[in-house]
Amino acid sequence: MTGEQLEKDITGDTMGTLKRVLVGLSQGRRSQATESAHDKVIADGEALYRAGMGRVGTDHAVFNKILVMRSPAHLNKVFDYYKTISNIDILESIKLEMSGDTAAAFTAIVEVVQNPVHYFADQLFKSMKGLGTNDNKLIRLMVWRSEIDLVEIKEEFKIISNGETLESFIEGDCSGNYKVALLALC
Repeated sequence: MTGEQLEKDITGDTMGTLKRVLVGLSQGRRSQATESAHDKVIADGEALYRAGMGRVGTDHAVFNKILVMRSPAHLNKVFDYYKTISNIDILESIKLEMSGDTAAAFTAIVEVVQNPVHYFADQLFKSMKGLGTNDNKLIRLMVWRSEIDLVEIKEEFKIISNGETLESFIEGDCSGNYKVALLALC
């Protein structure tokens, strides 16, 4: 699937703020800078505050611009600054200011930026906990993260699951060649 086809699918299947967030993410224009100027951190932190807790209603466009385009290193500094000026964590602010798919999208972005290993371990856990397995989610996460940070994710998974390993979850939830393939990725 090309980038253009992905964007076309997103715009056809979503609307409003969620569409703008997903299109922005799909374009892959997020800065990868590891440093950020202090004045830009302050400006973005204050802009997020003014767009959310500092007004009646929420200006989703400001959240979208900052959360989708800025580098993880910059965003973590912005989140720290935001907490000092608002006395509330950015995740709590999103929960108070937004709802539905828009809140879920912004929450996921913040969680990945703050701690990607924890986020993906939690998503793997959720894909297998309870009755049934979300096979599409499990496969997508295992294949995607297998050559990036699966070793660290496995350690975090063990913490989230109260000592059970990712492998033991896979053993209990999957079978046949599917199970063998997933275990080979571990």
